[in-house]
Amino acid sequence: MNHPETARGIALSVIASTLFALLSAYTSWLTPLNGLDIFAWRIVWTLPLAFVLISWRKHGAQLRAAVLALLRTPLQALLFVAMTAMLGVQLWLFLWAPLNGRALDVSLGYFLLPLAMVLIGRFYYGERLDGWQRIAVACAIAGVLHELWMTRAFSWPTVLVALGYPPYFMLRRRLKLDSMVIFTMEIALLTPVALYTLAISPNLSAVWQRPDMYLLLLPGLGLLSTAALDCFLRASRLLPMGLFGILGYVEPVLLVVVAIILLDETLTSAQLWTYIPIWMSVGFTAIHSVRLMQRR
Repeated sequence: MNHPETARGIALSVIASTLFALLSAYTSWLTPLNGLDIFAWRIVWTLPLAFVLISWRKHGAQLRAAVLALLRTPLQALLFVAMTAMLGVQLWLFLWAPLNGRALDVSLGYFLLPLAMVLIGRFYYGERLDGWQRIAVACAIAGVLHELWMTRAFSWPTVLVALGYPPYFMLRRRLKLDSMVIFTMEIALLTPVALYTLAISPNLSAVWQRPDMYLLLLPGLGLLSTAALDCFLRASRLLPMGLFGILGYVEPVLLVVVAIILLDETLTSAQLWTYIPIWMSVGFTAIHSVRLMQRR
């Protein structure tokens, strides 16, 4: 294991989880936009910022080479289109679910996702878990089983999150390109879909009537989304799949904190039996992460 890369990946994963948690609260400022509107504006404002990052990191030549390589290999181009579609569905679902009464289903999917990635890391990539990681996984399983028992929810949004992200990350690893290069290509491919969505949206006129929306809030959405996804995708390449999966529990924990502090929601006593094991899992993962950085 490359310890400097692992330490950097852990830091990027935690930063990404923090930014995603803030993004969930940020969308509450974008009324009257619905989930599909926010998804489309997110894509539109993310694209120019992604190109700014490409220019700043001097990866323009790498981006051109990657695009030409895809055009020369139809099979790889088809895989890239499939990978981009997977990402687009997940970005849309994350914003659609809370507005359509499916937030509980999606949240259970995010509880199951890290476990799915740990299993893939163990059995597909042959990664080994140390003692602290095993304890963290056991705590996470306890929390997830309680949530499943309490909600009885195992619907299509749950399955889509839990089983849709792992193949996406596996395909990204196969491309062996800089994360920001792949990300920019994905957003560019999603932009025509986003523009069409905005063109037929009934809320488009409402946006142009609010200068604070198109001058501040929507660019801010793109900036926050770009930073979060960049950190998240870079972490996915730097970390072993198992550790990346366990760190995925940081985001649900932070989402709970945001919901309580910023959105005035409360936790019931029954929900605590889900979140306490998850928080313990994050704590054991933090111990594991500190030990890794001490080895540097």
